[in-house]
Amino acid sequence: MNTKKIITLAITILILLVTFTGCQSQKNITKETELLISAAASMTDVLQEIAENYKAVDSTIKLTFTFGSSGALQAQIEEGAPADIFISAAQKQMTALEEKGLIINDSKKILLVNKIVLITPKDSNLSITSFEDLTKDEVRKIALGEPNGVPVGQYSEEIFTSLGILDRVKEKAVYGSDVRTVLTWIETGEVDCGVVYATDAFSTDKVKIVSEAPEGSHKEVTYPVAIIKSSHNVERSQEFLNYLSTDEAINIFNKYGFSMK
Repeated sequence: MNTKKIITLAITILILLVTFTGCQSQKNITKETELLISAAASMTDVLQEIAENYKAVDSTIKLTFTFGSSGALQAQIEEGAPADIFISAAQKQMTALEEKGLIINDSKKILLVNKIVLITPKDSNLSITSFEDLTKDEVRKIALGEPNGVPVGQYSEEIFTSLGILDRVKEKAVYGSDVRTVLTWIETGEVDCGVVYATDAFSTDKVKIVSEAPEGSHKEVTYPVAIIKSSHNVERSQEFLNYLSTDEAINIFNKYGFSMK
């Protein structure tokens, strides 16, 4: 092989190497990272909109949500289900994970505040205007979150205990596995009324708000968020948590009825 052919071959190999390296670098730059987010069911609508907006912030991130009751999500994480971020509708579930060393403590913070309301189907003719009215004979079925694992159910029991009517309400209670189940039962008229978050009531035109929970009748409804210690995407998870405190995200939260802590 003469010198000219050797030089031509060397140049060809060099071009191929540069092209391959460039393609690999581009591939690495655009490689999509999936963040697994376990979040309270009451955040379904707002987080789906935030996910759409976040695509413009970082197109290399795919947000995958698991929505459910905070208690069920807590149990899944404790059993080893993969998750990068946990957003609970109450402190109880987050504290349980913290005590078991399953979250990154420095990442934990209170993200949002919500309210508890009593609602009925939109066309209801019941003469109830307060939580105390749930003891009336005309009220036969009351939809509540299951108190052992659903935060809205726990807040509801605090309210009824404060008002001294818990036992009488329990006789009429129908328990849902998460707050969205409770909301659906009320929307469809399967129950006379129920207790949900204000943000759930705002998400539909099929219910009407009868009353807000009396002040001081329950713990403040806060939504803590934290990164799971077993996450393989801690840095990217923190970037997303930082975004949730930006003006853009706050405006979306406010639109759905949430308040920032």
